[in-house]
Amino acid sequence: MYADAVKAIGKNSPDAVRKSLAFQALARIGAIFDMEGKLKNLSPEERLRERKKAVEPLVDEYFAWIKQKLSDTGSLPRGKTAEGMNYSIHQEKYLRVFLTDPLVPVDNSASERSIRPFTVGRKNWVLIDSVNGAKASAVVYSVVETARQNGLNCYRYFEHLLTELPELADENENIDSGRLDPLLPWSDKLPELCRAPRRR
Repeated sequence: MYADAVKAIGKNSPDAVRKSLAFQALARIGAIFDMEGKLKNLSPEERLRERKKAVEPLVDEYFAWIKQKLSDTGSLPRGKTAEGMNYSIHQEKYLRVFLTDPLVPVDNSASERSIRPFTVGRKNWVLIDSVNGAKASAVVYSVVETARQNGLNCYRYFEHLLTELPELADENENIDSGRLDPLLPWSDKLPELCRAPRRR
């Protein structure tokens, strides 16, 4: 939202950009991300300690600055800048969670990366227009993402599943869930071929 507000001012007005509330907000957020970036190689305990010491004061300053600007009736922001500030205030509790849990990232980039293939490809799946189709799609995506998180080659893993699952089914095509453990993505009984690195 802030970035959109800065773009709206235009490259031809650098002074106006620097004086804008959106630019000032981005500068404060940038400082938070810069400081957080220096902590990425620390252990969780060290990261939490450094977040408290170095990052939390920047977060506090950002929110104090926004609240002061919103209470200043002489310079109330409008448009995208107002949206960004109001969003920050309404989501403050959640935006601060990373300061109390060292395993929570400062942003949601990992989540966005994981859903990008689905977002990009959704036009290809307009034929999945039933509840059963949606459920099947959800199952496949869950298996794919879990396989990726466990460092598996998704193609080889699915090939292995489709080969082995029919062998476990009884005459009614039911499979006892207790027999599935060796096929789970984290199983150490998976063939090495499933663990081959994916092509880049």
